Amino acid sequence: MSKKTEVSNSKQDQFKEISSWVISVQDLDQTLELIIESASRVMNAKAASMLLLDPKTNMLFFKVTTGDKSDSLKDFKVKLGQGIAGTVAQTGKPLLIPNVHEDQRWYREISQSIGFETQSICCVPLRLGSHIIGVVQIIDKKDGRPINTKDMGLLSDFADLASLAIASAQSIDNVKKENKNLKEELGNKYQIIGNSTSLERVISDAMKVANSKASSLILGESGTGKELLARLIHMAGPRKEQPLVILNCAALPESLLEDELFGHEKGSFTGAIGRKIGKFELAHEGTIFLDEIGEMNPGMQAKLLRVLQEGIFYRVGGNIPISVNVRVLSATNKKLDEEVQAGRFREDLYYRLNVVQISMPPLRERMEDIPILAEYFVNMFKEETGMPNYKISKEAMEKMVQYDWPGNIRELRNAMERAVVMGNGQTLLPEDLPISSIKLAYPGLKVGLTLDQALNEFKKEFIVLNLKHTGGNRSKAAKVMDIQRTYLSRLISKYELKEV
Repeated sequence: MSKKTEVSNSKQDQFKEISSWVISVQDLDQTLELIIESASRVMNAKAASMLLLDPKTNMLFFKVTTGDKSDSLKDFKVKLGQGIAGTVAQTGKPLLIPNVHEDQRWYREISQSIGFETQSICCVPLRLGSHIIGVVQIIDKKDGRPINTKDMGLLSDFADLASLAIASAQSIDNVKKENKNLKEELGNKYQIIGNSTSLERVISDAMKVANSKASSLILGESGTGKELLARLIHMAGPRKEQPLVILNCAALPESLLEDELFGHEKGSFTGAIGRKIGKFELAHEGTIFLDEIGEMNPGMQAKLLRVLQEGIFYRVGGNIPISVNVRVLSATNKKLDEEVQAGRFREDLYYRLNVVQISMPPLRERMEDIPILAEYFVNMFKEETGMPNYKISKEAMEKMVQYDWPGNIRELRNAMERAVVMGNGQTLLPEDLPISSIKLAYPGLKVGLTLDQALNEFKKEFIVLNLKHTGGNRSKAAKVMDIQRTYLSRLISKYELKEV
């Protein structure tokens, strides 16, 4: 092997080594210094430097320097378009100047100020996407040989590495900022608001179980904030840095629910063009929250029980057992003990899920929290709509406190959003609220009604109550009342009930 080939291979090895630094850049300043020092060493240059462009001032400043006078360069700046470095930064075209004394673009003041004799310069642009962010340059060679076009090509490669390092560092920094902002945003979005005694007791219980591995069952009516409590338990426990994966069991049929929970292998069914990772696998070392667990059918109950007992599962169409370590939180608005007695929910699964039970109180049992919640939601929506001086009138607040909120916090939130959007833009008035000031409770028997009339009155009140409870969703209301949706629609028409 010739000496020339050995030198060439040595350069390639060093280049590969530098490339490996850039891929996992941790300290940008240190990485850039390594790149420029390596460029100076590989090309046997007397000095090398990197200048970055400050877009606000259009000035280039020395970011990294090597050579005998490197420390003296830190205080100098170069205008965009000034000197060789400024010209390259402005035009984006590399320059190779064999004799700077014969080139009018040379900015001799810096060399003269630091007492550094310069003969030749090679300068290439530093790009980030389509933008020029600076330049990289070398000055003279230690052995006196002239800088050549091969050196320019190699210097361009080092500049590309520096650009990659800067891009990687910016990407990492952006991800960190996004994660921080996202956590703050999610923290604000998923706060549990209120200071009632019943809510404080629930939060106290949640904090007790957060540090345990015990499965917890969260009970409560729809809209009471069961998911928020699950998030609190996860974030207050040792798994907070690991994933929290949420799945609504009522939203999917059995076949899709199994696919969501456990994933599938490529080709396991028509349309399975690739492997899918299920929710349990995604939640490894973290927490999985199974909402509306009471809606899970017996077949899926058996498969879930096996995962809880053995800690392993199989992807759909797979035969390799997958082991997971997952903390399970679940929630339901059903009375699971009654479901167990009726044979609709497995008793063994119930006990597995119900190691610790926490009940979220309905809003009507924490009426003192209504003003706090109302103010919280109004503040949220007035910021979104750009109405900083928007406020709640005393009369509107009294109306809200007198209402029993069958849809709980979800109904209150929706009412606040509608009131802010549809109101006068200054004050929330009673008429802005899509609620009745009379509590939706059946008033009891009345003298003078026939049995049919009394039954009809009850049916009307009962239908309105359930439609309110489900946010006007006829399918859900029919399911709660255990009747067909078509029959519910006929009753709504028969009694001339307004849409809720």
